[in-house]
Amino acid sequence: MWRLHHFALCPFSRKLRLLMSEKGVPYTLEPENPWALREEFYLINPAGRTPAMRHEDKDLVLADSRAIAEYLEETVEKNPMINGPAANKAEIRRLVALFDENFWGDVTAPLLTERYAKRVVLRQTPDSRALRDAMRLADQHLDYCDYLIDHRRWLAGATMSLADLTAAAQISVVDYLGGIDWRGHESTRGWYSVLKSRPSFQPLLSDRVDGALPPRHYADVNA
Repeated sequence: MWRLHHFALCPFSRKLRLLMSEKGVPYTLEPENPWALREEFYLINPAGRTPAMRHEDKDLVLADSRAIAEYLEETVEKNPMINGPAANKAEIRRLVALFDENFWGDVTAPLLTERYAKRVVLRQTPDSRALRDAMRLADQHLDYCDYLIDHRRWLAGATMSLADLTAAAQISVVDYLGGIDWRGHESTRGWYSVLKSRPSFQPLLSDRVDGALPPRHYADVNA
């Protein structure tokens, strides 16, 4: 069985948890504090970042969420999440990169730094300007999600894909941190509620981290 080294509010770890659950891949969770700089974890992933996966029976270690997702797509036939013709697969990968890079850099990383790392780990005062900027950019990203969902059934096309899981993983962390104003984003909110209702999403809604509790609506699949 795979062991997934993760942090509860790491969106890249969450993406893999969703993907493995949707594909029926069994795994256990190994909590990892990204700020602990634990030497044993650096031996697993020299980059020092979650997620990383180990399979002792296969003597295999994997790191980087996109590399792991591609590995799972190539080795697990059930429920493919990079699906469709070549053009659709390219669109899925484009959106995965958009959320892994742009949404993460604009929204998730600043909020995680200001509302968790600074306040809980470092005992510092959050930067209010950085928070305002992140929430403003979150609104812009959700505008784009609204546009996609208004023209497609799912973000990348007719079927659920890794693009949806990646976006939902990022959004779930930001929602946990109270960084999303859902007003005016009914299309994205409806799409997200459908994903929240899936069995694969339920463990994420139960996650809690010390020193930071989510807003009341976070675990409500109808909110």
